[in-house]
Amino acid sequence: MELIDGRKIAAEIAVELTAEVAALPGRKPCLALVRVGDDPASISYVKAKEKAAAEIGIASRIILPPATIAPADLFALVDRLNADPAVDGILVQSPLPGHLDETAVFRRIAPSKDVDGLGTINLGKIAQDDDSGFVSCTPAGIMELLARAGVPLAGRHVVVIGRSLLVGKPVALLALQKRAGANATVTICHSQTTDLPAITRQADVLIAAIGRAEFVTAGMVKPGAVVIDVGINRVPDAARKSGFRLVGDVHFDSVAPLAGRITPVPGGVGPMTVAMLMKNTLKAFRQQHPR
Repeated sequence: MELIDGRKIAAEIAVELTAEVAALPGRKPCLALVRVGDDPASISYVKAKEKAAAEIGIASRIILPPATIAPADLFALVDRLNADPAVDGILVQSPLPGHLDETAVFRRIAPSKDVDGLGTINLGKIAQDDDSGFVSCTPAGIMELLARAGVPLAGRHVVVIGRSLLVGKPVALLALQKRAGANATVTICHSQTTDLPAITRQADVLIAAIGRAEFVTAGMVKPGAVVIDVGINRVPDAARKSGFRLVGDVHFDSVAPLAGRITPVPGGVGPMTVAMLMKNTLKAFRQQHPR
């Protein structure tokens, strides 16, 4: 078993992006990060993105509307950011409070600034093998992780557990694309899949993005498979000062000895998500300010 170190690969990407940003004449790219309310996980995620941007040289604008913001007021905020020439990328951190329609908010972001890649136009471009748009950051991070780790997908069976718009659907489309680094045969599994283990055991590359702590066990994995664990779940742990620990969607202790390669949690896909957000922001800046 070999660990695929997402922190190391994300750090390599950050070094590359830092050099590219430093070489830009004039003002640097600017990312607007909108966090609605005070969800603890969202606070942590936005801080990580702000920190990564600062290290690379990307400016960030943190906007903190209250959890009670009306849908029309959030739309108006997004509209102002869309119209602001000093803002190159916009990310509205999910999850949003229950009275807000996440999909509607994502659609409101201008496609040219949709660096989280969750709007209709950018999701549609993935299906058309069109790389002019922005790929949602976690799926993009998974593909970059596989490429830089030297995991070929062409002709191999990729099984994705989960069909969310955030991860499952886009990563399946990316692996299916007719291009270098893809060309896989893809199966998507979900809560209604019959005899799930029989399908996951066929996977050369298994991507677990179901949002259930330690759901994937050894009996679901083919020996030698590459296992990509997208999950970040908090489980109680009285031995920790925080009272919890982070685990993935894969039961690491039982699966790791069986897998050929596997990502840890934390330190696998998570850092790659942030790295791809920074890469998308630089891409948005260049598209809006061609030289």
